[in-house]
Amino acid sequence: MTGTGGGMGTTGRGALDWLVSAALDPGVCRWEWERSPLGVALLPAGRLWDVLVLPGELGAAALEVLCRRADRPGPVVTAFGGAQVGYFVPAGTTGRWLGTGVRGVSTGAWVVVPHPGRASGGMRWLVAPDGSGRLTDPVVLELAMHEAAARLVYGG
Repeated sequence: MTGTGGGMGTTGRGALDWLVSAALDPGVCRWEWERSPLGVALLPAGRLWDVLVLPGELGAAALEVLCRRADRPGPVVTAFGGAQVGYFVPAGTTGRWLGTGVRGVSTGAWVVVPHPGRASGGMRWLVAPDGSGRLTDPVVLELAMHEAAARLVYGG
């Protein structure tokens, strides 16, 4: 699995702008992000996106499946320990999601999000946002999870 964190070029600036647009006060979010020693911000879920949080091994295996497909997945984040992997999906997805071991983060909850253009304390992008607003299709993610689960159980 390869990370696509990247620097703060045009895509990085677009990614930063897209992420802070989810904040209740983008200016305050940007200010806090730039000054946080950890390089993370708390952003509200359910406005632009929800997050599906998978157990680390399944989340990483599903990302490997997704990366073999033609379309790039949307943003994917993990803690450095890799115990959980969070997929950014369209807002409203978690209200319709049923899955053992998968936690949904949506309206009323906050997500720790690393700065898209630099290292952060404890969190990192496996697939950084590109600024386009692209999100992971939950149907495609579900299929990737099934394939990944089968590979984890049966090898391959």
